[in-house]
Amino acid sequence: MSEVKLFYHKDNAIRVSRSIEFLKTTPIKNFLWIDLNNVDEEIENELEDYLKIYIQEEEEMIEIEISSRYIETTDSLVVNSNFLLGNFEREPVSFIMKNDILITVRGEELPSFHETVKKISANPKNYPTGYHVFVAIMETRVEVDADMIEEMTQRITTLSNSISLKEADEELLMEIKDLQEKTMMLRENVIDKQRVISNMLKSQLLSKELHGKLTMIIKDINSLVEHIRFSFDRLDYLQDTFLGFVNIEQNKIIKIFTIISVIFMPPTLIASIYGMNFDDMPELHWKYGYGLSIGLMVLSATVILVYFRRRKWL
Repeated sequence: MSEVKLFYHKDNAIRVSRSIEFLKTTPIKNFLWIDLNNVDEEIENELEDYLKIYIQEEEEMIEIEISSRYIETTDSLVVNSNFLLGNFEREPVSFIMKNDILITVRGEELPSFHETVKKISANPKNYPTGYHVFVAIMETRVEVDADMIEEMTQRITTLSNSISLKEADEELLMEIKDLQEKTMMLRENVIDKQRVISNMLKSQLLSKELHGKLTMIIKDINSLVEHIRFSFDRLDYLQDTFLGFVNIEQNKIIKIFTIISVIFMPPTLIASIYGMNFDDMPELHWKYGYGLSIGLMVLSATVILVYFRRRKWL
């Protein structure tokens, strides 16, 4: 859904407009935040010309080099960051800050943006500039990441409680692998925010008040990184447990085949001896030879079974 939202100050409140023409007829100093959600290139070009900014293409927004993800000039900041969706797909978001106005460029609906709108509507005095809105979005995003990590932890705990020798199958291994992949994506997402905030702390364009808030966000991010590391260690442990169960199951199968082989070795030997049919074999034409050979086979197998049971191998 294509949408443009223009947040501006009026009568000690923050109001919203969805018209680009309204932007051109209102003093630029009144505006706080311009949010572009999946808008056409034509609208982006129009805003670039009016605000004297450059809106990056998506290919530029997803570059991993720090020179592409954080750009600072004498009067503006450009920050690119990936936001995780509920299905763990990455959504690149570009933040452009100039003249105390925040311009955000994205292509999907994001919960952190909705929550930020609620915050600034409830306490408009706490958001005098676009820099304050940016910090609020980052705070909210870290909270969303924390919720995703908590949900991941619950899934890992549930999996850990349900894993057993009977459940050790390919489906369980694939579930562990899926959780590992999602945990790594969460870590990459949180580390990405850490890099962004760390660079923002070096900026001279932010007030001391915002520096303090960014420092608190960094501390929250560091705790999330530790939590993710713990979750990944738990998944490694679950994977080792799974492999241990698989080894136990394989050992049981090998043990069964080994016991069967040992049990049938003496009867096979007896049958081989009496199957040679040499002319001078004394039992060849004996009336009770067949019964004796069968008896010897049964007896030899029984002796081995009794021995195995006494040794508790069965």
